[in-house]
Amino acid sequence: MSVETGYTQSLVEKIKAEMRKAIINQEFLTDMALTALLSGGHVLLEGVPGLAKTLWVRALSRVLSVEFKRVQFTSDLMPADILGTKVFHAKRARFYLKKGPLFTNLFLADEINRTPPKTQSALLEVMAERRITIDGQSHELSEPFMVLATQNPIEYEGTYPLPEALADRFMMKLLLSYPGVAAEKTILQMYGSGFKSETLAGTEITAVCGARELANCREEISAVRVDDSIMNYIVSIVETTRRINAVSIGASPRGTVSLLLTAKARAAACGRDFVLPDDIKELAPPILRHRIILKPEAEIDGLKTDAVIENILSQVKVPR
Repeated sequence: MSVETGYTQSLVEKIKAEMRKAIINQEFLTDMALTALLSGGHVLLEGVPGLAKTLWVRALSRVLSVEFKRVQFTSDLMPADILGTKVFHAKRARFYLKKGPLFTNLFLADEINRTPPKTQSALLEVMAERRITIDGQSHELSEPFMVLATQNPIEYEGTYPLPEALADRFMMKLLLSYPGVAAEKTILQMYGSGFKSETLAGTEITAVCGARELANCREEISAVRVDDSIMNYIVSIVETTRRINAVSIGASPRGTVSLLLTAKARAAACGRDFVLPDDIKELAPPILRHRIILKPEAEIDGLKTDAVIENILSQVKVPR
């Protein structure tokens, strides 16, 4: 069917309204993660424990009426524990597939940096190609499919930094902060009134869409216009990350594509059928921060990737 301009904006606003019933003062997280979801991407969430990362994903799965599974990543987690395996059925004398938790719509990899690279690498194929290969047989995943992973920025003992190849698979890296005094008091009032985060009891969160509605949004997003000057702007920003003195490795072409796709989704969510330079400016930090590797001496001097991105955005000429 043909989707009119404004369909995505209307649906996104409904989703956000439902999310506010359980999630306080995380509007930016919801905006960016929905943008990634509509763009077909995955999100890495970084923040200290207790910032409602798991609650946010659970609430989103209910609002979208999709399946959600969570796995606590640990040092002894094996690839088969998340992918699945073939099991022999003695009575039928044949093997059958025992699906792992990755066969879902929203998959939460909790503390992804606590599992060894062997298990982390099991996510490479599924995140890039939406399929899982077990014993040489490929299994396509149903849409929507999104991996959300969390990691703790202050505790490094017993952790394994994400390989660059896996980090690059994440469309965005979002940094979560404390909610603020007023929001924290509201959270207390919710719990005082009987709210339970594990079951979402005490809220009236309802599903506002499903897989079909999300597919309709993607149809509208695909029709969003991107001027050639905007494409040049995107390429200039990413190319500049590769020649800054403080940077060892700049953003990959996947980062370039991610900027384009998310900018189209952001425009549609704002009710526009065209991309603005401001869309690119807003999306550049979450898209690029985990794709830029600073030189050791720059890190010693206390330079942060976000500061590098901000500097690049101030240098690159904005199209009119």
